[in-house]
Amino acid sequence: MTGGTVGELGELGLIARIKARLPESAPGILVGPGDDAAVMERRRGEELAITTDALVDGVHFDRSFVPLDAVGYRALAVNLSDIAAMGGFAKYALVSLALPGQTEVEAIVALYQGMLALARRFEVAIVGGNMSQAPLLVINITVLGSTKGRDKNILTRSAAKPGEQVAVTGYLGAAAAGLAVLRQHLPLESKAAASLKQAFLQPYPRVAEGQVLVEHGVRAAIDISDGLISDLSHLCKASQVGARIEIDRLPIPPAVRANFGDRALELALSGGDDYELLFTASAEVIDRVKAAASCPITVIGEIMPDKAGEITLIDGKGNPVNLPKAGWEHFTAKRS
Repeated sequence: MTGGTVGELGELGLIARIKARLPESAPGILVGPGDDAAVMERRRGEELAITTDALVDGVHFDRSFVPLDAVGYRALAVNLSDIAAMGGFAKYALVSLALPGQTEVEAIVALYQGMLALARRFEVAIVGGNMSQAPLLVINITVLGSTKGRDKNILTRSAAKPGEQVAVTGYLGAAAAGLAVLRQHLPLESKAAASLKQAFLQPYPRVAEGQVLVEHGVRAAIDISDGLISDLSHLCKASQVGARIEIDRLPIPPAVRANFGDRALELALSGGDDYELLFTASAEVIDRVKAAASCPITVIGEIMPDKAGEITLIDGKGNPVNLPKAGWEHFTAKRS
């Protein structure tokens, strides 16, 4: 049976279809998919890193303009980004699905194709999961990874110190701009539209960059999922510090500036879904990171001994700038 719905195929049939697409074995796996639990080896000198995230139809994605292979890709990517923000590397993933019985089997196959494309790229093995019937599609992924030892080899939100510079990997605002292009069918030039859509549909987890940060002495970091201002505030609250950001230094892609005008700044500050790494360190450490990283590293501000979580924006002349609306927060707001 190649088509039909999940209800027609049944849970066991669907599991068999998915299992057939997974690699038969991977390094370190003693027991893989199909048993009551997966069993993996643990290497000496490494600490376990675990994260989990859920994507809910209608909350985190809209199937009217986001294909399911992209949903699968993003579902795994957001978890890999969390591991990256700790300076770790991902090894294994558990995938749990809740879905309506009338869901097309090929839709779930596409979902897994997106996940597997990213899993292969980062050498992550999908080792098990669960399925259940539900009124709407929910994808929950748990990723297990490692960090190389304790303390100095782990990035946390609580290690930022006054006087340190604030820096980011990559660029800001492209993913939020891509979401706007998809949702509003904006008539952009084809090359610009394609690059912005890809930024939203296929974010690139900065796993290698997270390890570069650790190796060169960075201690405080967070990934940018809810938006720069929101996530920087999370880091500052955890570290009991404030921050000052110079908006003219924000790394906003030309395609965003050219097509979104004055709104480009808001997209970069609070749009979210960038999945870049935001980190703090001394100027000397950041210079070493810049020399070693394979992506742009931009200093955008500094940590201040202000009220915990307080973020101040200034322009290039030092004049204060009003904060835009905050980024994503569940139960209180919906991203525009």
